[in-house]
Amino acid sequence: MGKRALELLAPAKNRVLGAAAINHGADAVYIGAQAFGARAAAGNSVADIEALCAYAHKFNAKVYVALNTLIFDHELEKVGALVRKLWRAGADALIVQDMALLKMDLPPIPLFASTQTDNRTPEKVTFLEKNGFQRVILARELDLAAIRGIRDATRVDLEAFVHGALCVCYSGQCYMSAAIGGRSANRGACGQPCRLPWNLVTGDGNVLARDRHLLSLKDMDRSNSLADLIRAGISSFKIEGRLKDLAYVKNITAHYRRKLDAILDETPEYGRASSGRTRVFFTPDPSKTFNRGVTDYFLFGGEKKAVHSFDTPKSMGERLGRVKRTAAEWLVLEGKKASRDIHNGDGLCFLDAAGRLKGFQVNRIDDTGRIFPPGRQAVKQLGLSHGTVIHRNFDRAFTRMMSGDTADRRIGLDMVFSETGNGFRLRAEDEDGNRADVLLKAPKEPAKNESRAFSVIEKQLKKLGNTLFYCRSLCIDTAPYFLAAKILNGLRRQLTEKMAELRIATYERLPAVPRTICYPYPDKAPDFRLNVANHLAAAFYAERGIKSVPPAYETCDQGSSVTVMTTKHCIRRSLGLCRKDHTGGPEAFWEKEWRGPLYLENSKGRFQVIFNCRDCEMNIRST
Repeated sequence: MGKRALELLAPAKNRVLGAAAINHGADAVYIGAQAFGARAAAGNSVADIEALCAYAHKFNAKVYVALNTLIFDHELEKVGALVRKLWRAGADALIVQDMALLKMDLPPIPLFASTQTDNRTPEKVTFLEKNGFQRVILARELDLAAIRGIRDATRVDLEAFVHGALCVCYSGQCYMSAAIGGRSANRGACGQPCRLPWNLVTGDGNVLARDRHLLSLKDMDRSNSLADLIRAGISSFKIEGRLKDLAYVKNITAHYRRKLDAILDETPEYGRASSGRTRVFFTPDPSKTFNRGVTDYFLFGGEKKAVHSFDTPKSMGERLGRVKRTAAEWLVLEGKKASRDIHNGDGLCFLDAAGRLKGFQVNRIDDTGRIFPPGRQAVKQLGLSHGTVIHRNFDRAFTRMMSGDTADRRIGLDMVFSETGNGFRLRAEDEDGNRADVLLKAPKEPAKNESRAFSVIEKQLKKLGNTLFYCRSLCIDTAPYFLAAKILNGLRRQLTEKMAELRIATYERLPAVPRTICYPYPDKAPDFRLNVANHLAAAFYAERGIKSVPPAYETCDQGSSVTVMTTKHCIRRSLGLCRKDHTGGPEAFWEKEWRGPLYLENSKGRFQVIFNCRDCEMNIRST
């Protein structure tokens, strides 16, 4: 029985960031095509995806293409043509939401069920597995017990998010952006109303919270829980961020590569899902790139843990420390290390007394640790005072470093240099068992200095620095002959070129499983949240037991009083007024001051908030 492969899956906004992710240790990347991806702003041409596939496959790394929007009838033919192009380009799998693809005549490319298909229960994941999906990307909200339950009931490959931004709603079930301005999240055009400031008001107009980001969450960080996820049944660990920059992709991918490698080193029954050795030339630190604060997001249950980021939806970066002293022109932080680590040009930020995010760029810092913002009265004008917590959301030195050469990834080669009847042979076998050799016809001139002869051969044959490979071992099985460095270099070059071509030629994509079974849908009476936007998807569900297939929210007027968002996040719990957590004071306050319906309001709209305490969920309903 082979080792269980663990896959680190990183985001690729484009081919450059995709290659960077692979160089920094990703076993696979996911990228959007020119259309039909859930991040419309992160589309890529088929030619660029083909180039990324060619690069990734050298390392046995995979490229998954996100085609995870809903598809309208007039787009079906275009989608089919795009899938065929992506298959020819070398794509390893498609991440999809729309069930129409299971009714289309597609090439044998595996299909992965996007988290947009709302994968929360063993019944739903079983349905997807039986109908031909080869991987299911689980809902972010699931705890370890729920993941284990799904693993026990299914055999399909399971993928889970481990890092990055969080959608407050169950993915694929959010219609708030569409309700506000017609920008559908299921069509890749989410306007992110969850990151806007809202007022929380009672039915009679009493404002309980004003201009707070009441639907905004912290970012996920499960880097310390990978072993728990592995034991629960996860095989692919996904980093969010197809809109993130190069520094984020490099930093976070390298961070998780180190974490997974530590587990692989200690646990022989697990193996890496791709090939090569990754060397990183910096110390990864997730706090130095975009983050809103971090949460494990209910992985261990933890409904009492804070998952919200009410003050700001922007990146706070790394916490440096509290203000110790201030003057009109400067401030000093507690602890010498905090001040020494700051440089001219860094961006610092903080929350003022009213909870508003403010920031400034460091103009200079002197030898005593005094930090000078621009302007003679800057500290006073900014409202900085003793005890204010300072964060750095732009590290100039780190950003500059991340723009350069920060990692190296190569394939291990075992080489043997030996004699033939009329010359020499250089053979190699890479870490995946690919073998090649090259011959050299040359006179065998005995060396005058034996040790020097062996040294020259070893030195020249190990010079693999500008190739795909590194020398894992070299056996020199010859007498000490004199060979010019130029001749040895040419022999080595021929071999590495041949091995590189061989790796591409021997790469095998995972074939698709048959998609002909009609396994029944577990819910016989679904509503518009089934997300059916075309006749093929409707036929798919009809064949699986749904008598009347409801149309998607995006295809018709759903009317008022419709649930546009369901969340595991609860405003009431985040404000410390959960009925399960409190009795007496807070509960009495709730009953006295918050009796009756509650609403979220801003210039974009008005929505009713409904608390489902039995299931520990919150519903947002249009009015």
